Amino acid sequence: MKRVLLVLLMISIAAEVMACTTFLLEHKGRLVFGRNYDWVTGTGMVHSNLRGLAKRSLVVDNSNSFEWTSKYGSITFNQYGKEFPNGGMNEKGLVVEVMWLSETKYPAADKRPGLPVLQWVQYQLDNAATIDEVIASEKIIRIASIGAPLHFLVADARGQSATIEFLDGRISVHRSGELPYPVLTNSTYTESLKGVNKPHTNGFTDNSIDRFATACKMVDQFGPSKKTDMVDYSFGILDKVSQGSFTKWNIVYDITNRKLIFKTQAQQQLKMIDMAAMSFDCGSKPLSFNMNEKSNGNITAHFTSFQPPVNSRVLMQAFAESRAYVNIDSGLQNKMAAMPGTFTCHK
Repeated sequence: MKRVLLVLLMISIAAEVMACTTFLLEHKGRLVFGRNYDWVTGTGMVHSNLRGLAKRSLVVDNSNSFEWTSKYGSITFNQYGKEFPNGGMNEKGLVVEVMWLSETKYPAADKRPGLPVLQWVQYQLDNAATIDEVIASEKIIRIASIGAPLHFLVADARGQSATIEFLDGRISVHRSGELPYPVLTNSTYTESLKGVNKPHTNGFTDNSIDRFATACKMVDQFGPSKKTDMVDYSFGILDKVSQGSFTKWNIVYDITNRKLIFKTQAQQQLKMIDMAAMSFDCGSKPLSFNMNEKSNGNITAHFTSFQPPVNSRVLMQAFAESRAYVNIDSGLQNKMAAMPGTFTCHK
């Protein structure tokens, strides 16, 4: 009996650790995207990423190297080093966010070059303005089978959204009529829809489905009768589906106004970044901000120049603190840390 209880406890802890929630809220043409980042470590940096940089993929699984030039600037939230974001928004209003999905099986190696999953996120923010462009990129690149099993909620400034999953080695997309709720947690979207209206019995609940159902209900309830600002309401949704001490970051993207608002478990004061006040020209200096720095309000002017040693230190700390779930060897970590210094402005 003790062993059974221990197993159940470990399953419960794992469910909370990998318990991210995302959603898109739309009202009268305004678009707001919310996400809870639930994980074992809260260390992290916010980075500005410049347009016009010549970049290349981190070569893994014997894949061919792939090169591109970033079309758009972006702001990203990074634990595992600059160029490997956990999510972010670009200057065109495209948002890409990641969540754990145990059922994920990435495509097998083929003729397409492969990118590590978090670099895939940066590639999309560098090159895509719409979800159509994100989905179309599957024809030329693939996610390499290395790193965490993730799926994605993606939204653009047109109000379009999509879930992107990799199941049995193939891409699976839900959008438009197949996406009745622009919400995603840690179950496949198909299973989430099946369980959203299913009553839970015998005292057992599915953490992921419960959060999905709660977020769906609250997204549906927002309308003309609501006097609360959309950003405040979005933080209310995030609070409702919070996983206590495992919820490290609460992030709201005001897509329409190109602003990012966030707080962390360590620093609960709301911080705001105004993309319109930042330069993404290739001749500019890339900027960074420690997510857990004590400050509040508009922090746009508080960013400092990107520092490779700081990037490396944060990356190593994040990998060390999440080693039980994501185990990347030190050699690859060093390559990830060094990668931003190898990119130059495209001539």
